Amino acid sequence: MKDGLRQSMALLHTWSGLLIGWLLFAMFATGTAAYFQDEITRWMQPEVTGPADPAASAQGAVRFLNTVAPDAKSWYISLPNSRAATTQVYWQPGGERPAKRGETSALLDQSGHEITTRETRGGFFLYRFHFDLHYMPVLWARYLVGIAAMFMLVAILSGVITHKKIFADFFMLRFGKGQRSWLDAHNVTAVLALPFHLMITFTGLVTLAVMYMPWGIAANYASQDTFYETFLGRSETAEASGKTVPLADLGTMVRTASAQWQGRRVGYISISNPNDAAAQVDMSRAPEAAFGARGESVTFAGATGRMTGAHDATGAALATESVMIGLHTGRFARWGLRWLYFLSGIGGTIMVGSGLVLWTVKRRARLPDPARPHFGFLLVERLNIAAIAGLATGIAAYFLANRLLPLEMADRAEREIDCMFLAWLAVGLWGMVRPAARAWAETLALAGACFAAIPVVNALTTGRGLVPSLLAGDWTFAGFDLVMLALAAGFVLASAKAAKARARVGNRRAPSARRAASS
Repeated sequence: MKDGLRQSMALLHTWSGLLIGWLLFAMFATGTAAYFQDEITRWMQPEVTGPADPAASAQGAVRFLNTVAPDAKSWYISLPNSRAATTQVYWQPGGERPAKRGETSALLDQSGHEITTRETRGGFFLYRFHFDLHYMPVLWARYLVGIAAMFMLVAILSGVITHKKIFADFFMLRFGKGQRSWLDAHNVTAVLALPFHLMITFTGLVTLAVMYMPWGIAANYASQDTFYETFLGRSETAEASGKTVPLADLGTMVRTASAQWQGRRVGYISISNPNDAAAQVDMSRAPEAAFGARGESVTFAGATGRMTGAHDATGAALATESVMIGLHTGRFARWGLRWLYFLSGIGGTIMVGSGLVLWTVKRRARLPDPARPHFGFLLVERLNIAAIAGLATGIAAYFLANRLLPLEMADRAEREIDCMFLAWLAVGLWGMVRPAARAWAETLALAGACFAAIPVVNALTTGRGLVPSLLAGDWTFAGFDLVMLALAAGFVLASAKAAKARARVGNRRAPSARRAASS
């Protein structure tokens, strides 16, 4: 503290943002994409068309499950919503024989017919990568993500203290000024959506608070299962009676549950002991139907369709957690608010990326010999290229792989993901072997080219290209292609700026080199 509070906070802000900034950039980028995860999934499954009614979809799912898994121990049904048109079903097989992969799930249309579509994890992968990462144990990943979120919270709070002209920074964005421009970009994107950044970081920590701090539950409950049964209304499942009784009309139960919740949609259905006298149907409200993520639930007797119980998310602690998770995921948001979430997330991504670049820009001028920086500087500079341009190219490659990989390829969904990481790795390696200034221009141009190629490849491989989608009023596909073109334009512009900055530096160095040669 010998340098004063603001100077100390500036140092804390710099290092808390840098040490884990590359992971934060990936979390912000993929988390931002996750606000449109359902739309991304629909784009990545072009075979799926049309909206679907939840009640009719539930009835169709039961018809399908009665055909493929009538003796299952349990059925699980994820109903379509206002943004997703398919029904996902899962079942737990009865008997002793373990189920093979692909034998326990299906994707259905409203009528209960299985949809033949390309295998993909769609936008759900980007959502899960945001907090589960990939190729590593989930528990480790979530602890690492929690540490990164805590560093982010420290960086935001210390940044607020450091920037004494925080309101003036809101209006200052100067282009072509080198370090000053990077600082302006960092400040404007930070200040413009500051409430969002604080909210999204804090609520992100809250979503996994039980995992990070399990002691309260451990001190008061015998197990976490007991806690969830108490607070989330999970009812105990009865043993199967062995008496066959057909399941009552599930569509009627869906409409009854929706009426119980003032017209809000049913999201998930769990059926234990289907087609048994002891069958039990549990329904929970769709996350998009209300502000809180912890939805209400109702229970029906499967054989009669009679409602036997209902549970609402009550209690201050549970209600607070429910609202925090709802705020973080934004599933309740309608189109206008969802776009605001998305644009604020883009701003946060730029904030983190510009902060990483600013670290190298500021320190390059202080180096004794800028042409020969030390190892630490080189490491940060090359990791910046890999994190920013590499991840962007990887995400574009993920979308391109969805259209270009053979439809019958084994484990196709995993191969799409592999394409993303291979492209990310390739850009990172290219940035390691090329001069940094050239690497920035080249890799940003590559990212722009990949994003620009997505609408073209989509138009060539499907009948749902940009022009047909606009003419048909299909805003999911048209909007996706337009966003890809906007991202392409942004990366191409950034590449042009990087190339121009490299040319200016080269012009400044040329006279010095000639004077040194003449002497």
